[in-house]
Amino acid sequence: MFSRCTMAEVEEQGRKSSEESSDDSEEEENEEEPKLKYERLTNGVTEILQKDAASCMTVHDKFLALGTHFGKVFLLDIQGNVTQKFDISPVKINQISLDDSGEHLGICSEDGKVQVFGLYTREGFHENFDCPIKIVALHPQFGRSSSKQFVTGGSKLQLYERNWLNRWKTLTLHEGEGTITNIKWRANLIAWANSVGVKIYDISTRQRITNVLRDNASLRPDMYPCSLCWKDSTTLVIGWGTSVKICAVKERDPTEVRDLPSRYVEIVSAFDTEFYISGLGPLGDQLVVLYYVKEISDETDKEFRARPRLDIIQPLPEACEEISSDALTVRHFQENECRDYGLEHSEGESLFYIISPKDIVVAKERDQDDHIDWLLDKKKYEEALMAAEISFKNIKRHEVQKIGIAYINHLVEKGEYDVAARKCQKVLGKNMELWENEVYRFKTIGQLKAISQYLPRGDLRLRPAIYEMILHEFLKSDFEGFATLIREWPGDLYNNMTVVQAVRDHLKNDPNNGTLLTTLAELYTYDQRYDRALKIYLQLRHKDVYQLIHKHNLFSSIEDKIVLLMDFDKEKAVDMLLDNEDKISIDRVVEELKDRPELLHVYLHKLFKRDQHKGQKYHEKQISLYAEYDRPNLLPFLRDSTHCPLEKALEICQQRNFVVETVFLLSRMGNSRRALQMIMEELHDVDKAIEFAKEQDDAELWEDLISYSIDKPPFITGLLNNIGTHVDPILLIHRIKEDMEIPSLRDSLVKILQDYNLQILLREGCKKILVADSLSLLKKMQRTQMRGVRVDEENICEACHAPILPTDTAKVFNVVVFHCRHMFHKDCLPSPSTIPAVQFCNICSAKRRGPGSAIMEI
Repeated sequence: MFSRCTMAEVEEQGRKSSEESSDDSEEEENEEEPKLKYERLTNGVTEILQKDAASCMTVHDKFLALGTHFGKVFLLDIQGNVTQKFDISPVKINQISLDDSGEHLGICSEDGKVQVFGLYTREGFHENFDCPIKIVALHPQFGRSSSKQFVTGGSKLQLYERNWLNRWKTLTLHEGEGTITNIKWRANLIAWANSVGVKIYDISTRQRITNVLRDNASLRPDMYPCSLCWKDSTTLVIGWGTSVKICAVKERDPTEVRDLPSRYVEIVSAFDTEFYISGLGPLGDQLVVLYYVKEISDETDKEFRARPRLDIIQPLPEACEEISSDALTVRHFQENECRDYGLEHSEGESLFYIISPKDIVVAKERDQDDHIDWLLDKKKYEEALMAAEISFKNIKRHEVQKIGIAYINHLVEKGEYDVAARKCQKVLGKNMELWENEVYRFKTIGQLKAISQYLPRGDLRLRPAIYEMILHEFLKSDFEGFATLIREWPGDLYNNMTVVQAVRDHLKNDPNNGTLLTTLAELYTYDQRYDRALKIYLQLRHKDVYQLIHKHNLFSSIEDKIVLLMDFDKEKAVDMLLDNEDKISIDRVVEELKDRPELLHVYLHKLFKRDQHKGQKYHEKQISLYAEYDRPNLLPFLRDSTHCPLEKALEICQQRNFVVETVFLLSRMGNSRRALQMIMEELHDVDKAIEFAKEQDDAELWEDLISYSIDKPPFITGLLNNIGTHVDPILLIHRIKEDMEIPSLRDSLVKILQDYNLQILLREGCKKILVADSLSLLKKMQRTQMRGVRVDEENICEACHAPILPTDTAKVFNVVVFHCRHMFHKDCLPSPSTIPAVQFCNICSAKRRGPGSAIMEI
């Protein structure tokens, strides 16, 4: 199995084994989340590396193959357990190669042995060469290919393949440029590195298509070997020393081929790194790079070997961007050289194996669980909870609710009780046990108020005791908060009688506390004890008393409380009483308000406004009420009421000297002259007098008005300005004394003349319109009468009532049709000797002789 460990743990283990090293100082904590996680490969690997040292390793999706310095090859499962062991050589295994199927294995060793065989059969290639073979690579489709191709690299690069006789054929692809240290075969392309640079060979065309020279020729190729990896079938990444080059294999334009290879290589990216490269691996469009690191000691000023680094970088055309960087404390890293490290990756999933002589560490991309682990470790609980909620289907080691509870605990520890309580609603969901545990915890820390507003009150209900406990807590110290909860919480959450008793106990010490009394009324209302709730509302003059009465139909309970309701809010009380006359009669209300006439007036006034006939028997009483409390509305009442006794009203108005109302009553009773006299003598208002005379339209009143005004110049001016359309102004002018000085007389006379001219113009205009309309209608009537009249057997003679047409139309007959459409037999009309020469319709002439009755003879 893997030994799971964070980088901090790996570094701590390295510190214990390197106490004398100068680089064991602690690094500052990096707040940026790592991209990879690390596990040490253990089980069988641990035992192997205790006695031996790893020299190389290759990776397949199904298993691992590990070569050692003592010439052994071990096949391991992905947990590091040994499944097979091969004793190949007494010396170091240089390279192991697998085909894509994982069924064939190629091995080479320092003593020149090369073995290629199937894991399920030992038939294959077995050869001993007289020089070390550094590298071997099988064709990716070795198992499926009939030619069974593979290449070896030592002092020269050789291609082996079986011919049609099943014999091995050897072809030297390259030699003379030093030892070949690395080979990577992908599809039909073979890339290899020697002391000079990197070559790529196309096995399908048997052509070498490029030569990429190494940049730093001063580095020993055996100490700083070249690292190769194919990102895909046409992209090769080369790492050598501190230089990285990304090469793209492209097809050449057929018109340019001639003697050139059909493919060529373009370097799409080239940049330098800070440290020496020990291995490369693809990660999407990024690269994973294993660095061999040397640093200078601050104390001795000497160079020492530091922990290797595994970086993720984003290649750019001429540089790279560092995405993440991790220092790895592998065992005995102080003793390792650049050539001792290796990086292998699994094609099936993003797994990277860091190989060193005494340690193998597996790096893999962090999943959502790892991301949540990191957030929790950094106490970023809110982000962890959000990440878990978004990816709840993909996480395996975490539960959303447990993360949420950890977040709540963290908030409580920080003292953010309100935020913690709010999160409970989302995190605890419908788990009643968790809810009750949280409530008791908040009680323990004295923060029940914080969680009160978030308690479940819908489908999920806690035990009533929980809610009662919180209500009692509020009742001790926060009456307003207690009242708020009573209003917001459904009454069936708790035992209503228990809470009522607790409130009553508190009211014994503070009987006038309005908040508690209001809350008690609400509790009584929920308990359907409306009479008690109504009593409290009335005592407090609370605005909700009317809603309570309406909602629960408490009209029978308020018959003796009408005065209290009116004292509290007259408008609302009257509207309620009038809207519910069927429940509280008008007579009952009047009886209750008889000792409060000012309230009675308000009620009867609104009743009269709604319906002038419903309270007609109280109209006589209303006269005195209006006179006493609301004189402005007395005159409108007298005008609109048809049930008001006028004599009684006149008596009251005269007693109180209400002149305007008295004038109205006198005029209504027919005493217009007395009314006009009051206007002139008591109000001294000529305009009102003139308006009154216009309303009555009585010549005698105008005469009285003129007689009264003839010795009062201001009144004469008013009459001259207003009577022109009702009385002939000459009558007034003739009666004015010659020496009397009248204000604005000239203006008044001018106005009279203008009014007269206006009347003349109006009459002339009306005459013209009338004549034009008459002429138009006469022409229209003439055109209508000149039209033909249909006479058929359905028409009858208006005299004898026989059909107008004879049955035998061959005989001569005479019919008279008048313009009024009445028809007669000519014989049925009086003879010409007895009537004038121009005949008229007998029927129409009897009603009214007119132009429509003239004769039209047929």
